[in-house]
Amino acid sequence: MAFKIMSLSEAAAERIKEIMEDSDKPVIGLRVGIKNAGCAGVAYTMNYVTEPLTGDDHVTDRGVDVWVDPKATMYLLGTVMDFEESKMSSGFTFKNPNQTGACGCGESVTLKAADLRAIAEARARAI
Repeated sequence: MAFKIMSLSEAAAERIKEIMEDSDKPVIGLRVGIKNAGCAGVAYTMNYVTEPLTGDDHVTDRGVDVWVDPKATMYLLGTVMDFEESKMSSGFTFKNPNQTGACGCGESVTLKAADLRAIAEARARAI
């Protein structure tokens, strides 16, 4: 069984499919990354993919293609992307085991690189 960098909830996959269908240009998936931002350190980025970039990591989950910026891979390992709706807002959320903090306004997070040894040990126990 291959290890996925990140996965999607059913709600996230359905919302991404809707967004792709509503796009005015042909879109084949989504690219996820991180950028320096906010008071906590980084913010997640999401962009349409019309053509994959060489070097991006590729994940297919629930019928959706997601490419991950290689600079973000070590910070996104084990992340589950979700889509949540409430009476006041809706949007994508990231349940990231590498997150060590967040700003009060929710615009940015603090991330640490994934512990590859812990991941390897967990995979070995699962086999």
